Amino acid sequence: MSEQIITDRVRRRATLPGRVTRTQVPGKDGRLPHRTSPRERRNLAAIRREDVLRLVGAAAAAIATTAWAGTQVLPLQGPLAFVLVAYALFLAFFLLLVSFDDGRVAVWDRFAAVVIHSAAVVLLLALSVVVVFTLVRGADAFLKPNFWVEDLSLAGPLDPLTAGGMAHAALGTLMMIGLSLSIAIPLGLLCAVFLAEFPSPFATIVRTVTEAMTALPSIVCGLFIYATYILLFGFDKSGFAASLAITIMILPIIIRSADVVLRLVPATLKEASLAMGSSQWRTIWHVVLPTSKSGLMTAIVLGTARGIGETSPVLLTAGYTTFFNANPFSGPMVSLPFATFTLVKSPEPTQIARGFGAAAVLMVLVFVLFLLARLVGGKGAGVLSARGLTRARAASARIARRFDAVDGSPDAPVTDEASTDRFSRSRR
Repeated sequence: MSEQIITDRVRRRATLPGRVTRTQVPGKDGRLPHRTSPRERRNLAAIRREDVLRLVGAAAAAIATTAWAGTQVLPLQGPLAFVLVAYALFLAFFLLLVSFDDGRVAVWDRFAAVVIHSAAVVLLLALSVVVVFTLVRGADAFLKPNFWVEDLSLAGPLDPLTAGGMAHAALGTLMMIGLSLSIAIPLGLLCAVFLAEFPSPFATIVRTVTEAMTALPSIVCGLFIYATYILLFGFDKSGFAASLAITIMILPIIIRSADVVLRLVPATLKEASLAMGSSQWRTIWHVVLPTSKSGLMTAIVLGTARGIGETSPVLLTAGYTTFFNANPFSGPMVSLPFATFTLVKSPEPTQIARGFGAAAVLMVLVFVLFLLARLVGGKGAGVLSARGLTRARAASARIARRFDAVDGSPDAPVTDEASTDRFSRSRR
């Protein structure tokens, strides 16, 4: 029987209703070739040489046109107006060049890509200017060894930078943010679990109030603690009072961010845990929280970033001091943001340099705290480190021994390979 007859029969059988046949890929066996070659799909995410030439050409044309218009036609004053007009012309020229060769979809895709990358460059440039400016202005102070280990109790406004330091402000910042996080993290995570896992009309009210409190001004938090903790209850200004004000600020951010992360946990994981006989709280503790650990750490980082750089709550509740104070419940305590705010107002150059040095110390402290947070947060869900894999294997081996004991063979050996295979199958 010839190949043509076989091909005709296969085609006729494929057209019969209710018959399942094997799919014939055109052009794979040479008997069903394409009449026309398929159109190659273009990758819009790739950067081609034509795109680079268009960008360079559009930028050069925009700068030249803006320079000509600024001197001959338009009364442009200052570099900001020049940059804005040049950027608008750059977008227009770039879209015109792209439209010569590509369709409407590619034109709008390139337009969105250029706008987004331009915004990213502006933000990165602004951040770099802030960091570099602070480091340059404070280099005369924080490059001195005494700046990291001494306080300002023996350093006056006219003393050189070799005397005094910001160790007392760094200690105050660490103690304030540490006390705030010790209060806000348990309360915030518990409230987020309540909102995500126990929906009710009361949970809706709590979520609405939390969303409204995320925009609460920091001065209001400081005034509330000053009116209640200090004036009403009669306590003195202290680092703990400032911690309470910072807690009110960061608590809504942690709750709202953690609530979003917890609601992203797949429902199938929770259903599987409940189907195995686990209680709801055990499911939350062993399934929901470990799965969203990285996201919860991000929520804590966001709350820390909000509270560690605040000045007004510390100004109202903690006071100012130039001495070390290791007791957050008694006596005034200063933070790095408040010390920066106080020192840069001085007319003395040495005090201004100390203020910028305090800002540089704050940036270093924030970077270290964020690095530690990312290390504690670990990797994403389903990705185990070497240490986590070792713990998982040990737990799998214990579970395997329990199953062997139930089966009546408690003395059966459990190897690492067997426990790993069972752990892998349980995760799948």
